[in-house]
Amino acid sequence: MDYSLSTSSFTTLLSFPILFLVLAITLFSFIQSHKNVKQYPLPPGPRPWPIVGCLPAMLRNKPAYRWIHNLMKEMNSEIACIRLGNIHVIPVTCPNIACEFLKAQDDVFSSRPQTISSYLASNGYLSAVLSPFGDQWKKMKLVLATHVLSPRRHQWLHKKRVEEADNLVRLVYKQCQESNQEGMVNLRFTSQHYCANVIKKLMFNKRYFGVGMENGGPGFEDEQYVDALFTILNHLFSFCVSDFLSFLTWLDLDGHEEVMREKDRIIRKYHDPIIDDRIQQWKDGKKKDIEDLLDVLITLNDDNGNPLLSRDEIRAQVEVRKVVLAENGLRFISFSTGKRGCMAVTLGSAMTNMLFARLLQGFSWSLPSNEPSIDLSTAGDSMALAKPLLAAAKPRLPAHLYPE
Repeated sequence: MDYSLSTSSFTTLLSFPILFLVLAITLFSFIQSHKNVKQYPLPPGPRPWPIVGCLPAMLRNKPAYRWIHNLMKEMNSEIACIRLGNIHVIPVTCPNIACEFLKAQDDVFSSRPQTISSYLASNGYLSAVLSPFGDQWKKMKLVLATHVLSPRRHQWLHKKRVEEADNLVRLVYKQCQESNQEGMVNLRFTSQHYCANVIKKLMFNKRYFGVGMENGGPGFEDEQYVDALFTILNHLFSFCVSDFLSFLTWLDLDGHEEVMREKDRIIRKYHDPIIDDRIQQWKDGKKKDIEDLLDVLITLNDDNGNPLLSRDEIRAQVEVRKVVLAENGLRFISFSTGKRGCMAVTLGSAMTNMLFARLLQGFSWSLPSNEPSIDLSTAGDSMALAKPLLAAAKPRLPAHLYPE
């Protein structure tokens, strides 16, 4: 009889006690975290499994937000409670209930969840946007409110925003003149690069990281940069199983960490040399005039005259740049509402209004000749359109009014 044991069989036998130990530790931690905690009634929701909660059902029904929305429709409820791991997730679809979270109970819900995506994007929670509530958030919020996003600073940066709006019109006008394009404009591509160009101009006082195209469009470097930036934005707070079962983080089951690290590497490739060189210029006295927001962040001092922000804090603040719209009446749920509302609402509104105003003022728009209608179906993994919006543009103003 052969009593030998193969390596694979031995590894399999060894994995069982390890898996059991991990599950036992997780169960113990779960029980300990719920000891002596006063229980309050929770909103309705599906019956959770032990330890993993409703994660199996969510994994079977991606994307997660659609599964949650359909679940709430089935329950006929505008608020629900879904346990993922040992975390209770409370989705809300009612504006009135949302006001309770964002206004009446703002102090209770003013923090931010700790996720692998937000950790990487904020350089270890050093920024104001993604940091959990605490001293670091208070420090960075004060910096933003006082020195970066104040009304005075917004007015100071007006000229730079106008320059990028002019470049937007120039780009579309050049596309109209290209006979092989028939005035066809990819509005997703155009609007994304317009937003990125505005932020680059405000932060670094430059439009391109590489050499732009002759018609005003981006080159390879800037296309790579914008792709990385919007990929990171799409992954922020997206569903990731290891955010709810931390012992699975090392497996990276959803691949989020790999994607975030790769895109973050691309962002750093373009940001870090500029930041490091600018910091050195100010240290050496070669630079004396404040020309952009990076200069503002570098030159801030504390009460003792020392730099207020570290290099890592500056880098984190530069990277976390999300532009959102707001509606103050909360008839539409807005990211600008409440203690943790987006402080860049004025900038975001100005950029979006300028984008629409310039495109509508300068051009007449129509469907492509080969498209009978606009396809508004959404993508499978996000709320964005499944296909980029294409439209035919035609100049509607005298030629001399378009930027050269």
